[in-house]
Amino acid sequence: MSWLPLNPDGNPSMSGDLAFNTSVSFITNTNLQHYSGESGLSYLGQLVLMLWQFISAGCGIAIAAVVFFAMKERTTDKPGNFYYFFVRSSTRILFPLALVVATLLLFNGAPMTLKGKDTIVSLQGDTMQVSRGPVAAFVAIKQLGTNGGGFFGPNSAHPFENPDYFSNIVETISILLIPMAMIFALGYVLKRRKLAWVISGVMTVGFLLLLIPAVANEMHGNNAIANMHIAQPLGSMEGKEVRFGSAASAYWAVNTTVTSNGSVNAMHDSLTPLSGMFAMLGMMVNSFYGGVGVGFLNFYIFIILAVFISGLMVGRTPELLGKKIEAREMKIAMIIALLHPFLILVSTAVAAHLYAHNPQVYAGWLNNPGYHGFSEMLYEFTSSGANNGSGFEGLGDNTPFWNISCGIVMLLARYLPIIGPVAIAGLLAKKQYIPESAGTLKIDTATFGIMVFTVIAIVAALSFFPALALGPIAEYFSLR
Repeated sequence: MSWLPLNPDGNPSMSGDLAFNTSVSFITNTNLQHYSGESGLSYLGQLVLMLWQFISAGCGIAIAAVVFFAMKERTTDKPGNFYYFFVRSSTRILFPLALVVATLLLFNGAPMTLKGKDTIVSLQGDTMQVSRGPVAAFVAIKQLGTNGGGFFGPNSAHPFENPDYFSNIVETISILLIPMAMIFALGYVLKRRKLAWVISGVMTVGFLLLLIPAVANEMHGNNAIANMHIAQPLGSMEGKEVRFGSAASAYWAVNTTVTSNGSVNAMHDSLTPLSGMFAMLGMMVNSFYGGVGVGFLNFYIFIILAVFISGLMVGRTPELLGKKIEAREMKIAMIIALLHPFLILVSTAVAAHLYAHNPQVYAGWLNNPGYHGFSEMLYEFTSSGANNGSGFEGLGDNTPFWNISCGIVMLLARYLPIIGPVAIAGLLAKKQYIPESAGTLKIDTATFGIMVFTVIAIVAALSFFPALALGPIAEYFSLR
């Protein structure tokens, strides 16, 4: 609201549909922004959103902890206290780390003030008004909590959010720090560190399969520009910051999408077609590290599916850590596994249908019609469904349709995939423990890791292949 305090720049109020989208976005740890932060919100609004970046991240860690302890117990109907885990996640993990990262950013040049715009004179003599605010604290939790919401419209491509290469390193490490640590926390709680290494290995292989070709593509340059006989010694630099370059920008793009972070240090809409596809795949799979806490919950569903399939293959009752996996757990797991592609693909189909039948009415949606325009719509709903928050910003998304539809997708995609794994863990925790024997399926082996990776590839990645073929893959071949 424009009339609330801490609004020295006099920023206007949001429309109702945009306020709905923004509220849902930050509550669900998505931080999808259909507004530009420095001109769309007061400092009070930014600080309230910063609080929700702590709350939503703490919620994810706490839910994962409940599942960890449910897996640990042999037989119990009380896997843990959510409030206990939530308070400690926020005060013992997120706040201390955010304080360290914010201090590093502050000393490196990120602003931290409640004063309004500053007046500066540029090198060519122009007088300009430069936005600032409590940036350092905001950026710290946006990175650590896999939130990703930027204080400024350009996010971490803005020099006040990401001043130089050192701050870029700090922010990049912050993205992966807690999601990676959660896997080893699982090994510690279960006293199965080998299992943690297997899970981490599967996630890392998936991450590298997306990262390496994306970096290679961006360093190679854009084929359309190469066809004009223009040299690209620095790679594809459209939409990228010179101080970071093509390789670091591509690394961040994959880093931020596999973890459902969503912050950017370059414009993803300017990525070469296949790099854009790999960024989308990271969100479509949504279990290669993933968001804080919820990344493992998504992976847990694939573990359930892999155990069940493996049990059928060897003719044994599927068991996970001494508990039988039966019809009820499988039904929940399949519903959750298929919910993600359902929300993304159905929503994209509706948007594509509306645009195709009324291109004049919805002309403001796409700056790039054709294959890339389809990719922009697909990316927007993929980002919403994965609770990521990044976007192909050629899309005109601040409209009632996009604000409301993305808000609904964010709500469904955040809480149903949390309820499912918790329900499965609770059902398994109540079952009678069966001691392991020589015939028990070992889940802490490389063979089982390969099985889980195969299930992820079949159930998650291939569900989206037709849509990817219509978007980034078709665009890639059109530029050859």
